[in-house]
Amino acid sequence: MMASTTSATAAAAAFGAAATAKPRGSSSTICPRVSTGGRRRSGVVRCDASVEVQVQAVAKAASIAALEQFKISADRYMKERSSIAVIGLSVHTAPVEMREKLAVAEELWPRAIQELTSLNHIEEAAVLSTCNRMEIYVVALSWNRGIREVIDWMSKKSGIPASELREHLFMLRDSDATRHLFEVSAGLDSLVLGEGQILAQVKQVVRSGQNSGGLGKNIDRMFKDAITAGKRVRCETNISSGAVSVSSAAVELALMKLPKTEALSASMLLIGAGKMGKLVVKHLIAKGCKKVVVVNRSVERVDAIREEMKDIEIVYRPLSEMYEAASEADVVFTSTASETPLFTKEHAEALPLISDTMGGVRLFVDISVPRNVSACVSEVGSARVYNVDDLKEVVEANKEDRLRKAMEAQTIITEELKRFEAWRDSLETVPTIKKLRSYADRIRASELEKCLQKIGDDNLTKKMRRAVEELSTGIVNKLLHGPLQHLRCDGSDSRTLDETLENMHALNRMFSLDTEKAIIEQKIKAKVEKTQN
Repeated sequence: MMASTTSATAAAAAFGAAATAKPRGSSSTICPRVSTGGRRRSGVVRCDASVEVQVQAVAKAASIAALEQFKISADRYMKERSSIAVIGLSVHTAPVEMREKLAVAEELWPRAIQELTSLNHIEEAAVLSTCNRMEIYVVALSWNRGIREVIDWMSKKSGIPASELREHLFMLRDSDATRHLFEVSAGLDSLVLGEGQILAQVKQVVRSGQNSGGLGKNIDRMFKDAITAGKRVRCETNISSGAVSVSSAAVELALMKLPKTEALSASMLLIGAGKMGKLVVKHLIAKGCKKVVVVNRSVERVDAIREEMKDIEIVYRPLSEMYEAASEADVVFTSTASETPLFTKEHAEALPLISDTMGGVRLFVDISVPRNVSACVSEVGSARVYNVDDLKEVVEANKEDRLRKAMEAQTIITEELKRFEAWRDSLETVPTIKKLRSYADRIRASELEKCLQKIGDDNLTKKMRRAVEELSTGIVNKLLHGPLQHLRCDGSDSRTLDETLENMHALNRMFSLDTEKAIIEQKIKAKVEKTQN
């Protein structure tokens, strides 16, 4: 065992050294100079270009040589299966300044995947890049070397030193990496627990991969199962229901207080187009509202919101027309920095009555601190006032409810995780099935040839020869039927899967199939061919 470990270490070291080796003499290449000033510059450019091409060619040759060496040493280097890994950072681990440097635009995902899979130890890759996270999912031939290559790629892309990156990165392996993706897809790792946008972003990773042909078998299946987990969590726990921010609670409360049949047709007024006001518009859109009147001191902020949110009609009214706009509104949201109330009892009493179809009551939803709507407005019979404290109770109750639902979601995620891991485990038997079939066919062909030589071609008609060949094939198929049946399972039954894997290892030993080495050599051969091309 010690000798094997030493050999593996030596092979790995040789592989790493060859992959990073610089071409001899590349740092001291001297360019010939041309006597005239104008032509000197031209000559240097040509020389630099020539040297660069030579350096790239030598580096490529070194990489191919390293991979070839890795292939030769495959039996000693690594016999465990490839690892699934996630390397990334999120709003929980890194500041926005670092996240934005690492962000990959959606149209560049295929290129990033191509670059990642061209790394020596990376077989498959996917990129999930949003405003809150940048995560790279890979299938790595070697855990340590694969992680190092990905971090170096991230460092080169962002210009951030690898040592600084490591302080903010998280790295998860196999079942932990898969569980993380499932939790992300379910919204359990989001700032707002259960938010739905991340599920759409996970779906987009799959669509992008399908369009570019970039996702491998393991990553593709993992992301599709993550989408299933995300859908199940939202459907079976309803975790995304209930407002968990003041602005979303304001909209939810207003719609709840309006008659259900008329809620979406109510006249909505927003006073203040700041950050909170903008979020109110966003949540109105999410609830299906089609029009909102916005009163603000300047039109620029309203224009900016209108440009960003095109799914709703936004009508601007200047601050001087605030009370006129309020007289036409069924619901008034207030979100300004005013230190004095915008609406007093006298203002509310002066407003016209609301129609009975809308409940006969004008709603004031005040999300400002200090308050924009005086408490005495609630004394007016045709008005109802809700302030931040009323909304906080809704938010806190919904947060507690979502936390309970998150615990329920973990049960669903565990179920989907078991299904994925069972599927991945079942793939281990495929090389053994192929090897056993190939082994039996070689014996059949060899023995059939001996038999035919003994009989002689002159003594066999074409029909007789075909009958003998079919007889040999039939015997082999009958003999293999039992063993092959015990190597096949759908991965849904853990007991059957465990038995299948035991059978696989037994057959590997009995027939010296050596599938582990064959798998590694096949993977390395693919990497070598890709590098050569």
